[in-house]
Amino acid sequence: MSLDRTFYFFMAVVGILSGFVLTRSPEAGNLPVKPVFWILIAVAAFDLVSYLRGRTATGGMLTFNARLLGLAIGVIWMMLIPYLAGTQVRFL
Repeated sequence: MSLDRTFYFFMAVVGILSGFVLTRSPEAGNLPVKPVFWILIAVAAFDLVSYLRGRTATGGMLTFNARLLGLAIGVIWMMLIPYLAGTQVRFL
């Protein structure tokens, strides 16, 4: 599996988990670190692990387009799950 596809899968899982957390406890949207930043922190964590793994390892680093698509995947899942559950949530 390529690094891009691994990242997309990771971001989908992070988005789904964030959506379920927001559905179960909508007050989590009022924490000092807003839910959108949870997704950004996950992107940074994946980049850090990818960088620490080594640039010469197979797969290399993610491209900007891959990061942007992964961010979109995570945010869409995070917003879609509470919407489908009918929960009122603040994302920002």
